[in-house]
Amino acid sequence: QVQLVESGGGLVQAGGSLRLSCAASGRTFGTYAVGWFRQAPGKEREFVAAITRSARSGSNTYYADSVKGRFTISRDNTKNTVYLQMNSLRPDDTAVYYCASGYCSGYGCHAITPYDYWGQGTQVTVSS
Repeated sequence: QVQLVESGGGLVQAGGSLRLSCAASGRTFGTYAVGWFRQAPGKEREFVAAITRSARSGSNTYYADSVKGRFTISRDNTKNTVYLQMNSLRPDDTAVYYCASGYCSGYGCHAITPYDYWGQGTQVTVSS
């Protein structure tokens, strides 16, 4: 059985940083794409970042325009864990953050449909 567990959320002031973790069991992350999505109250779930396997470079990364330059997605295959380092946080980053695993490439990773397993989410709150 595949399980994804997020951790690292919390309350932070604007301009601060948090690092989210997504640990997997029952699936080897290194062979799948892993994405981070977020959902704020009253809004649809939206893409944040994704990391996929690359035969040439090891990994390809993708980011939503709203987080580009502030967030960094990475993976540690030895720990079967994917991270989302979030810097320069803003109040509009407040949301529940979810990690997900599946098969995708390029802009296909921005959609929800390629991901077949999801974590339970972790709350990130950024105060002004």
